[in-house]
Amino acid sequence: MTTTFLDKLKFYLKSVVFGSLIIGCALYGVLASIALRIINKIQYSQYTVARAFYHSFSALLGLKINIVNEKYLHSNPAIYISNHQSALDIYVLGRVFQPGYFVTGKKSLKYVPFLGWFMALSNTFFLDRNKSEKARKVLDGALVQLKKQDRALFIFPEGTRSGKEELDFLPFKKGAFHLAKQAGIPIVPIVISNTSNIFNAKRKLFNSGEINIEVLPPVSTEGLVTNEDVTILANKIREDMLKVYKRLGYSKATGAKPCEDQQAVPNTDSGELTDTETEIISEETPLVSKD
Repeated sequence: MTTTFLDKLKFYLKSVVFGSLIIGCALYGVLASIALRIINKIQYSQYTVARAFYHSFSALLGLKINIVNEKYLHSNPAIYISNHQSALDIYVLGRVFQPGYFVTGKKSLKYVPFLGWFMALSNTFFLDRNKSEKARKVLDGALVQLKKQDRALFIFPEGTRSGKEELDFLPFKKGAFHLAKQAGIPIVPIVISNTSNIFNAKRKLFNSGEINIEVLPPVSTEGLVTNEDVTILANKIREDMLKVYKRLGYSKATGAKPCEDQQAVPNTDSGELTDTETEIISEETPLVSKD
């Protein structure tokens, strides 16, 4: 795929819009979180900001998301997991997030103007990568809240953005699965079509188009006892997600020619940027026992 001068110009201009929207929505999030705390509706804080970002981003940058099995997004308490591709995933979360969804984030993000303030006010669970014991205590508290208040935690088990143009995942880390086992709550897998033909930082591409998402049924963690049990479940879920990922294929990029190994994805029935968002809702340091 050849990137033209106009493609690069479009990439940088859209990236500026992207960054500006993140800052603007974070500022809105600070105000919204304060208001929601006053009326004791803090579970709507990250949801309302996610939706504001999704709708403004869609309108300004010409993107659309189709979701299959959206009903499974209401399976709280649960831990939701998804493949992690690029900075564009923060837009996807704007559509996926529901009331009661929360994230984990690197502790240093707490001090980032606007974004960190919003995250702190909206009950983000901040983890200190250098102090695993403190991080475990934070997550223990998070799990109690999930079960007691029917809430959810969103995690990218790949741990970092894969940036893959082929239909494959990075290996899954086991933290999310250990947490689900510990809390006795299900895992809900979410599969996002490959978006490398819409957003590609390496090739400097930022196109309009449609992204397809399929939510898989909740997977019970009952009966898990050993670390080996967790590993088997994690591998099975990854395998199931990968099958769906290959079926979904590539997102539909408007006005773009796909690579030879990419095929346009039919519509489904609906039901250079900073690395800041990389530190959100990803696997962190070892927080629970691993294999």
